[in-house]
Amino acid sequence: MPKLTIDGMEVEVEPGMTVLQACEAAGIEIPRFCYHERLSISGNCRMCLVEMERAPKPIASCAMPAADGMVVRTNTPTVQKARKGVMEFLLVNHPLDCPICDQGGECDLQDQAMGYGHDRSRYHENKRAVKDKYLGPLIRTVMTRCIHCTRCIRFATEIAGVPELGATGRGEHMEIGTYVEKALTSELSGNMIDLCPVGALTSAPYAFTARPWELNKTETIDALDAVGCNIRVDTRGAEVMRVLPRLNEDVNEEWISDKTRFAIDGLKFQRLDRPYVRRDGKLTEATWDEAFAAISEMMQGIGGSEVAALAGDLVCAESMMALKDLMVALGSPNLDCRQDGAKLETGCRAGYLFNTTIAGIEDADACLLIGANPRLEAPVINARLRKRWLMGGFPVGLIGPEADLTYDHRHLGNGPDVLGEIARGEGEFAKVLMDAAHPMLIAGQGALARSDGAAILAAARAIAEKTGMVAEGWNGFNVLHTAAARTGGLDLGFVPGNGGRDRDGILDGAASGAVQVVYLLGADEIDMGRLGDAFVIYQGHHGDAGAHRADVILPGAAYTEKNAAYVNTEGRVQWTRRATYPPGEAKDDWAILRALSEVLGKTLPYNTLEDLDARMGEANPAFNQPDTVEPAAWGAFGKEGAFDGAPFVSPIGNFYMTDPISRASVTMAECTAVVSGSGEGKTGTHG
Repeated sequence: MPKLTIDGMEVEVEPGMTVLQACEAAGIEIPRFCYHERLSISGNCRMCLVEMERAPKPIASCAMPAADGMVVRTNTPTVQKARKGVMEFLLVNHPLDCPICDQGGECDLQDQAMGYGHDRSRYHENKRAVKDKYLGPLIRTVMTRCIHCTRCIRFATEIAGVPELGATGRGEHMEIGTYVEKALTSELSGNMIDLCPVGALTSAPYAFTARPWELNKTETIDALDAVGCNIRVDTRGAEVMRVLPRLNEDVNEEWISDKTRFAIDGLKFQRLDRPYVRRDGKLTEATWDEAFAAISEMMQGIGGSEVAALAGDLVCAESMMALKDLMVALGSPNLDCRQDGAKLETGCRAGYLFNTTIAGIEDADACLLIGANPRLEAPVINARLRKRWLMGGFPVGLIGPEADLTYDHRHLGNGPDVLGEIARGEGEFAKVLMDAAHPMLIAGQGALARSDGAAILAAARAIAEKTGMVAEGWNGFNVLHTAAARTGGLDLGFVPGNGGRDRDGILDGAASGAVQVVYLLGADEIDMGRLGDAFVIYQGHHGDAGAHRADVILPGAAYTEKNAAYVNTEGRVQWTRRATYPPGEAKDDWAILRALSEVLGKTLPYNTLEDLDARMGEANPAFNQPDTVEPAAWGAFGKEGAFDGAPFVSPIGNFYMTDPISRASVTMAECTAVVSGSGEGKTGTHG
């Protein structure tokens, strides 16, 4: 390992590290603009200059490999003069608009000009001006501020895998843009806002709405997909102003999807802020007592088999635990958290988890995608797959609709027949999997949420066992969920009990009259027309499909408005933290169910959130181990049978609108219009 001397200190570093990284390891701050630890080295801002013994001039520390015996000085008069000179050049053309710049207070250029800049300028020529570029409805540009660090270009090309940004011209005439004016089509494009060290790229929806020092910051997690990205929610008063990523190397590194970042304006619209009861065919405002009384009156004389419950995609584990306990107390075995109809089972936890773990993707050396499009279903996981592909030696096979996944892959076919061939060891890709040391597969909801989903699950398990995906210290069998609530619901056993009805059984029973009361806990993605004349109780936070069909509406809290547990697709239990309070008379979901149980004479045995969390720990020990992923025991799951033969269909038609929050978002509506080609001629596609 190389040993070098930095400012008189001897430092030992890993081979391949740069001088800048060695300085950071020694606790010495080196200013930089173009360098970023997750991007390739460009070495074009020159802010990181340091002196090296026997070097004729200062070196760019970000681009110089650390070598044994180096003697580096980071704070000499020569270095200070060089940094002041670089900063002076950077500010030659930079506009003097800090007071009205939306990056003000969070600007690297501003901070480093204070720390390393000169106290006056020697340049009096006119500053250049650059035309602002159109990058779509999410990113606002002021390109006159651009310092050509190229972070945005490198992110789009390397991390997002959508090389739509580039530079034209040279020197002072260099400009960054999309060559042909169009919206960026990456689902991760908002991360460029965080990467930009100046105010050239800022958030369009957030622009000029708040200053960072006005905001209350809450560290929490995202619930708009099943990845469980770590985020920070910034609020002012009762309003969520923006969402930013938090660093978590095991989950999302430091990236989040555009839906996670920008859909939060949907929290302001179409909210349920008071109870409603349907009277004479029309929903009318009611008190909580009146809503509970209407439910209690309807439940009189109804047997447990005539009551059913469905849980939606955004609900927390606490509310599902409370609803399950209430249904058991009422004597009903009819409950299901799989509102998309996925044929997943609870008997073997490894049968519904992303067992490789998200970080473990980097250890795999072959991948089979079954009815999954990670780019739309989990953009952050797709970025991790691309990261592994860039390392080399990572063949990817896709069974399902052809798609631009941002990395090379072999399209093996559209339907389950190809899956059967691989399970029998036939075909070229079967050999690829068997020859791999750490193969993996990802089964998506497009394959599992079908009538033959159980047979497909069994075939996927057979492939995993035949190709050596399940071995000591490695499990390459993965299920990619699209719903934040799904893994938690399966962990808590929110599935039909003995003789109980699943989703289709509940809907068929409601249509026939066998099920008279249906409790929809945030379930909006089912066919409401199949509920027949059933009495529908809807508990949720948005006036979406479920609320329109409901006979009683109980207003709940969104994921930013409660302390609640969610389990991500890899089985990691994480908690959201309340950033703001629910609007109006809306309450925490578990508290609503606790109060309703008392009215129904089936009082649930917990009065606090701590009591309920302890109850969840009893139901599944995974809830006693927050933010960890324990390997799940392998076992039997799925059911062998005939395949349907129909091609796989992606469960996500529109990435920007997949849930009640994003469907209520004006920003997501603008993105949908642009992507679909109706954005005034400025279109983008998903490839």
